[in-house]
Amino acid sequence: MMKAFSSLRSLVWCHWTMVRKKGSLILCGAFLFVAWNALLLLFLWGRPPIGRLGEGGGAEPGAGEEWGGGKSKVGGANELAGEVIRLAEEVESELDTQKKLLKQIQSHRELWEQQKEQGKRESEDTKDEKNIEEPKKPAIPESHKIVDEVLMVTPPQLIIKEHQQEDKKMAENEEGRTKPSPQIIIPILVIACDRVTVKRSLDKLIQYRPSAELYPIIVSQDCGHADTARMIGSYGSQITHISQPDLADIPVRPDHRKFQGYYKIARHYRWALNQVFNVFAYSTVVIVEDDLEVAPDFFEYFRALYPILRSDPTLWCISAWNDNGRDGLVDPGKADLLYRTDFFPGLGWMLLKEVWAELEPKWPKAFWDDWMRHPEQRKDRSCIRPEISRTITFGRKGVSLGQFFDQYLRYIKLNTEFVPFTKADLSYLVREKYDETFEKEVYSAPLVKVEELQQSGSLKGSGPYRVQYSSRDNFKVLARNLGVMDDLKSGVPRAGYRGVVSFISRGRRIYLAPPEGWTKYDTSWS
Repeated sequence: MMKAFSSLRSLVWCHWTMVRKKGSLILCGAFLFVAWNALLLLFLWGRPPIGRLGEGGGAEPGAGEEWGGGKSKVGGANELAGEVIRLAEEVESELDTQKKLLKQIQSHRELWEQQKEQGKRESEDTKDEKNIEEPKKPAIPESHKIVDEVLMVTPPQLIIKEHQQEDKKMAENEEGRTKPSPQIIIPILVIACDRVTVKRSLDKLIQYRPSAELYPIIVSQDCGHADTARMIGSYGSQITHISQPDLADIPVRPDHRKFQGYYKIARHYRWALNQVFNVFAYSTVVIVEDDLEVAPDFFEYFRALYPILRSDPTLWCISAWNDNGRDGLVDPGKADLLYRTDFFPGLGWMLLKEVWAELEPKWPKAFWDDWMRHPEQRKDRSCIRPEISRTITFGRKGVSLGQFFDQYLRYIKLNTEFVPFTKADLSYLVREKYDETFEKEVYSAPLVKVEELQQSGSLKGSGPYRVQYSSRDNFKVLARNLGVMDDLKSGVPRAGYRGVVSFISRGRRIYLAPPEGWTKYDTSWS
């Protein structure tokens, strides 16, 4: 009998080792199922008849007594029958337990295979990212080191159960580690009115949109223009079309009658943003207008910068626009270059629900974009802007009657290179890191006069160089000479940060900057 146990033990250990190496736990379960039942049969077969207990503790026939005489015979038969029934019930119960275990093993097979495959992928990714040598195989956990002594006294199903529980924990940990976190939905709000050319804007948004689920497009239309409504409706389920219900004129003072359009735009923005945040219940939004065309990496840009906007309280918007983004004023080789700016750029910008909750109660009746540039709204917060714009405007005619369009806007350069911003480290844009680096770079640049930058000047090299201004009028003169926008809003220059405007002039990086030690904007410079 001990020889049978020893042989069975050796076979079980051999097969268990082989199964662990191959990862085929199903075969292990099947083998152990057969082996354990064989053990039970050998035990029953080798068991002597029930009789008087001898000195050795075993059952012996006899000692001068006849087997089964008289009353002892009947009692022995009953005891034998009862013992057989009890053993049969135990075997049946054991078979049922092992059947359930095999079913559980089968149900976990797919999960274990996924775990194994995921482990391979993680090992390959780690190797590629860290560029290190192939790691050593991990040591087998103590609970998997099954020694002969344990196997001799532990039924196989208990061993299976132990490993099954451990593998279940591993699977749960694996699932928690590899399950992707939910991605934020970033809706695109298109503000439309009576331009059928909204088609150009929508076509590019749909063309470059990587996911309709992650970037739903909501077109909010004012004006009630039928042809524009039909154009928007032609996109069907690709977009959501909503209409601003109040089309009535807005009472204004006599000298503002010519600005009726600005009042209606402000009313429309307020209604549309309330729809996005309070009806559709989104937590953020990117706002574009019906005369904007977007760049190929427009969605990538906002996706990557959303976490920075969410985590840095000194930021309040992300903009796709560079006010000085004309050809010749930007570095075409720096499509990935991003800045902080104190000037609210608009023209394709991201807003958080929390900021809208702050702005909505005091939303202005007109001129909402200039209102956003007031210190009371900005509160010393900044936006992120790119070196090369991710939007351009093609709408010359509108309520602004082409203001700035012919002189500036028509020359804005649209980025054409896809920059994988979501794979880049953008933490340098957080204020603490950015300010130190920015000020050091600006004020370590050689101070030059604007005349030295002219074509006939003797200044050599690609810069950066610094041109200093000291007053509002001085800034305007220098800006015009260098070709950048010269207007200020509440003392803040377009694209400026801490008073500094960065751009390219004749192939050189230039910083138009106030004196070192700048502390705050002068709101009278407007």
